[in-house]
Amino acid sequence: MKLPLFPLNAVLFPGGSLPLRVFEARYMDMVRDCLRNAAQFGICLITRGRETGKPAECETVGCMAAIAAWDMQQLGVLNIRTLGTQRFRVRHAAAQPDGLLVGDIDEIAADVDAPLAPEHKPCAALLARIIDDLDAQREAALSNRPDAGGMLAANAIERPRRLESTVWVGNRLCEVLPVSMRAKQKLMELDDARTRLDIVLRFLRQHAVLR
Repeated sequence: MKLPLFPLNAVLFPGGSLPLRVFEARYMDMVRDCLRNAAQFGICLITRGRETGKPAECETVGCMAAIAAWDMQQLGVLNIRTLGTQRFRVRHAAAQPDGLLVGDIDEIAADVDAPLAPEHKPCAALLARIIDDLDAQREAALSNRPDAGGMLAANAIERPRRLESTVWVGNRLCEVLPVSMRAKQKLMELDDARTRLDIVLRFLRQHAVLR
């Protein structure tokens, strides 16, 4: 399967939301094609290079992104809100003449989910508080800028809350952890949701966020 790739200094998790400002011609064309064909593109973390200019080198494991919303409030700048769907592995990638990377990819099976284990309940409680804080910040921003609702929604964690899901709680906490993008990448690559949440819980305890 071939997939257009968007190398970024960001890691997208399945079920996660990521807002993007698109202005380079290659990515404007990519988004246009995705919207026209109800298609997705892939987001991969940059390992060498930059988000703009010549094609960057990137990780071989990424996450497919579906476009959930878009607007163009400024001519030549497209704002989109993406939702992570499924992880993939790049077997080979090559740049087109316009500089867009296109990869030959294999889809990675979704993590096997399970009800939250008792020892992970504090993680879910912490995540619920974080979501409440994000919602409050969004409401405050909307009260000051009522015209900004479309893209501000990208700063909130997507509904519905799935606080009994090991996969969902682990992925959402990984998104907000104050760790490097390289560390987030390693967490995203893990194939076992419980192991991912175990690592998150250990980190939170080491930093006295949870007891």
